[in-house]
Formats: sequence, C-alpha cells, structure tokens
Amino acid sequence: MTTTRPEVDTDKLMQFVFRAVDEVGATLNAALVVMGDKLGYYRAMADGEPVSAAELADRSATAEPYVREWLNAQAAGGYVTYDPLTGRYALPVEHAVALTVEDSPAFLPGMFQIALGTVHDAGRVLEAARSGSGVGWHEHDTDVHVGCERFFRPSYAANLVGSWLPALDGVIAKLERGAKVADVGCGHGASTILMAQAFPNSTFTGSDYHPESVRIARERAEAAGVGDRVTFEVASAKDFSGTGYDLVTMFDCLHDMGDPVGAARHVRDAVAPDGTWMIVEPMAGDHVEDNLNPVGRTYYGFSTLLCTPASLSQDVGLALGTQAGPARIRDVAVAGGFTRFAGVAGTPFNQVLEVRP
Repeated sequence: MTTTRPEVDTDKLMQFVFRAVDEVGATLNAALVVMGDKLGYYRAMADGEPVSAAELADRSATAEPYVREWLNAQAAGGYVTYDPLTGRYALPVEHAVALTVEDSPAFLPGMFQIALGTVHDAGRVLEAARSGSGVGWHEHDTDVHVGCERFFRPSYAANLVGSWLPALDGVIAKLERGAKVADVGCGHGASTILMAQAFPNSTFTGSDYHPESVRIARERAEAAGVGDRVTFEVASAKDFSGTGYDLVTMFDCLHDMGDPVGAARHVRDAVAPDGTWMIVEPMAGDHVEDNLNPVGRTYYGFSTLLCTPASLSQDVGLALGTQAGPARIRDVAVAGGFTRFAGVAGTPFNQVLEVRP
C-alpha cells in the first residue's frame, strides 16, 4: 500500500522554523536572565542610565567580553535597549522593576531560576518517562528550590494577608484573636513567616518533607523575629503533627504530592470542626482548552519536567499535574472527607480555594 505525503506549505513551514528559532533563543535566555541576576548586571543598570559594555563590566567586576555578548543578547530579546549611535545600552524602568525589585509581585528572576534548574535535570526526567518512575523534589538542582521560593514569595507577600486570607470565611478574626495554623509543604517558609508577622497572637507549624528546606525555613524565621511563634518540622503531608488546627494551608504543593487524597484525609483529621483548609494552586481551568495560553504553557512545562515526576516518585503517584483545575482538586477534597469547597480569590498565576468540613 502506498501513501501520499501531504503537500507542504513552504510558507507555513518557514513560519514554524523561525518560531522554533525564537524558542531556542528564549531557552538560552533563561540562563542569561539568571546570569544577569546572579552577576548583578540588572541591578547595576537599574538606574536607567545608558551604559557601555566596559562600564557595566567595571560596575559588576566581571569580564567585558561576557558583558558585551550578554548585553547584545538582551538587546535582541528586548530586555534592554541599544543605541547604535552611542553604543550604549539601557534597562527601561519597567523592566528594572520586574528584574530587580524582589518584593514586587512582577519580579521575574525566580521564575527563570526554577525554569533553568528544571531544564538542567531534564535528563533524569527522560529516563523516568521511559521507566514510569519519578524524580523527587529533593533530587533536583538547587536552582529549583531557590527559584521556586523566589518566584512565589512576591505574590504571597502582595496577596496573602491583604486579599487571600480575608476571602476566607471568619479566618481573619480567628487569626487576630489567636489561631493554631499548620502550613503544609512550607518549603523555605515564606508563607509561614508572612502569616506569623501579620498575626502575632497566632501560632504556626510549618512542615515539609525536604530537610534542607526546613533548615532554611528555621533560619529565616529566627532572622524575621518570629521564632517564638513558628516551629518547623520535617514531615510529609500525610503525617504532619498536631490536631485542632483553625487553619491548614497548602501553597502550590498539593499537585506535587503522590497521594493528595491521603493528604486530604490527614488534613480532615487535623483541622478543627469549624476550621478551614486553604489550598493555593497554580491558576488553571478544568479543561485542556482552558489552559492553552502563556501561563498554561509555562505550567504544563513545569508539570512535565518537575511536578508530575515529583508525584510519581512517591507512593500512589496520582500525578494531578500543575494544571489540575478546580474540579479535580474538589474531587480530592471530597474524597478526603470535606463537604464545602469554593474558589474565593486568585491572581493570573494562582487560584485560592476554601475547603471546610
């Protein structure tokens, strides 16, 4: 039987080729942004004044050939501007906010850092895809752990106390009086510490299965002056300690769990009868077509290379995926014994879900 190859539209072919070339440039740019962040190039240009490659090399104490090529790549990508008459480069003020102001919700280097660390470990994921196994969070490059915290912390700082917690029924009043809070999957403790700073009458227990993250969280809590009301423990979501919690929180971690239903059951046992479980997850719709956009594309990429492998490395390995959507998360909550579920707040990157017994 002979088959006829479909006729190729050359224009469409070349459009795709050049789009792919742009993708390669974007892939390399992840490393370039992390380079600019770690070497201080963006901070040295944050005043908006045009600089030459030699001047930026002097300001950053780095070698001029690297600076020159980095600047040209950044100019080609539209991150900095270039004036051919003067041979100088400038960082627009808006770009400076996104690239240098770490407490801005628009801060970007953390996202690039976690992306670079994720791609760095892609070889492991390749082998896991062949075998059906997983790659644990603890097995990843340090840029994944540090980048994740740097990416999500500005959004938490901008929204957690001001809008997300107030969206929960009666929770602010409890926190102000003095509530008992468990922050599950706390990572480096950014969310735990933010809540502890805002509500000094409450006590907080952060937990994470990754010992190094817990160590960093403890150090940061002491440095933030909240060590008297915050404790951190190494524990999984299915065996964190304590009961009678007025509030249990999970920030961008439920979809990483191998057994989120088991975690939900443990939360159900640990939360007070009138308590609240707040789940913050990546923004997603319930259907694939809802997520075919830049945010969805980024999260599907992280899901393939980071979050799904993490889930498959654990018992059960449900692999919800980073774009699970509220319907699947509701199913997890219901299977865990909860009866009330509502979406109460969100940003372009996160959805906030309120779950109650």
